[in-house]
Amino acid sequence: QSQLTESGGGLVQAGGSLRLSCAASGRTFGTMGWFRQAPGKEHEFVAGVAWDNSDTRYAPSVKGRFTISRGNAKTTVYLQMISLKPEDTAVYYCVARSSMHIIYEGADEYDYWGQGTQVTVSS
Repeated sequence: QSQLTESGGGLVQAGGSLRLSCAASGRTFGTMGWFRQAPGKEHEFVAGVAWDNSDTRYAPSVKGRFTISRGNAKTTVYLQMISLKPEDTAVYYCVARSSMHIIYEGADEYDYWGQGTQVTVSS
């Protein structure tokens, strides 16, 4: 069974840092990434990475503060978050699809979703 499992969320003060991890199992995934959803809002694209780390993409709101990367075995994806702001508070979801290089920003483009991990940034 294909599965994505996130870890690393928590409570942090504004200006602090967190690193999210996502472990993939059950199959080989291509493009992977992160979405987030704040209360009352739709899923928002955060960052994506191609299968071989050859390409990354970020939402304008996180560019320069967040870094996405993929482990050498291609089964783990990380999201390093620095200079966190209260508006970054949301449930963060790891996502994946089969295509190897194309990074999509629409939630409908991703077939696989993790269960989500809460990130709360206090002011």
